[in-house]
Amino acid sequence: MEQANEAAEEDSETTDALAETLRELGQLQREAIALRKQLRERVTPENMIGACPAMQRVFEIVEQVAASEATVMLIGEPGTGKELVACAIHERSPRARGPFIKLHCAGLSASLLERELLGSEHDGGEHPGALQLANGGTLFLDEVGEMSLEPQLALLHFLVLGTFERIGGDRAIEADVRVVASTSTELEPAVMRGRFREDLFAQLGEVSIVLPPLRERLTDLPALARLFCDRFAKQHDKAITGFSDDALALMASHDWPGNVRELERAVELAIILATTGELEPLHLPPSVRTANASGAPVVPGATMAELARYAILATLRATGSTTKAAEMLGISVRTIQYRLHEYNATGLIDRTSRHAAGSRVGR
Repeated sequence: MEQANEAAEEDSETTDALAETLRELGQLQREAIALRKQLRERVTPENMIGACPAMQRVFEIVEQVAASEATVMLIGEPGTGKELVACAIHERSPRARGPFIKLHCAGLSASLLERELLGSEHDGGEHPGALQLANGGTLFLDEVGEMSLEPQLALLHFLVLGTFERIGGDRAIEADVRVVASTSTELEPAVMRGRFREDLFAQLGEVSIVLPPLRERLTDLPALARLFCDRFAKQHDKAITGFSDDALALMASHDWPGNVRELERAVELAIILATTGELEPLHLPPSVRTANASGAPVVPGATMAELARYAILATLRATGSTTKAAEMLGISVRTIQYRLHEYNATGLIDRTSRHAAGSRVGR
């Protein structure tokens, strides 16, 4: 009798566990559907704003290449919308029902990036990598120029043969994946220096799309700002009608080193700080309100983070060396390297600063 009761209890526990698993799976499916809907809303034609000739050309190429299987290289400064364009290519392609997987290549060691790309096998377990997860869809390799030589070879092998091997595995795995890559710096110098494979560069660059920085398409700024204003006003439940003339004029005078991403964040912050009516200059971030023509933050008004960023980049430009800059600033070389990676990843280094400082990260 006791055995029967124990068996019944075990069956009940198993049933409860199964029911809980099914509920969790249902929740994950609902979340996946919601995230996919959110992605589709972000890459609708209405969100691809750009009346300037350079952006019109981008839209034309996107429409032309979306239905093909060609690899695409997106070239543009951080924050110019490379991921959005990659999503648009995917959503307009026959692979739209398949997965869209992003792998950020910067800041990862060669071994970790290779593991993230290929997956791994150890202790009897299999861990899928980006290539397997993107099967039937699109793999977006963000900042592919930062990829080390070892994973470059693995990626080239896949692009040529359509197969890969997991780390620790010994069998070839086939995957049907379309690759879209991006870079914020020109890859030709890296190819000349032997830091990026020439054959991989040719494979990835079947089609190249150049995205202009926001400072070169300021005629699009009002429409972009309006798009973000409407989105974040709805998201934060604010009755915001738009921007005052003074706010728009101030935004037009800013050079937007972080490009569209910086504009998006600036508008969201303004929405958060405002209550109702129009957004005024006082609602905009200090970096937009107080930066003068030389790029130096104005005191008072700037934050400590903005002052630190300006001091680091200006000292690097003057010395041309992370070691000398660290000595002058009284901080470690590692601190400068960390800050440069942070500024580059968040789109806070403009073209001049990247030319002077970006190539010295890690030296």
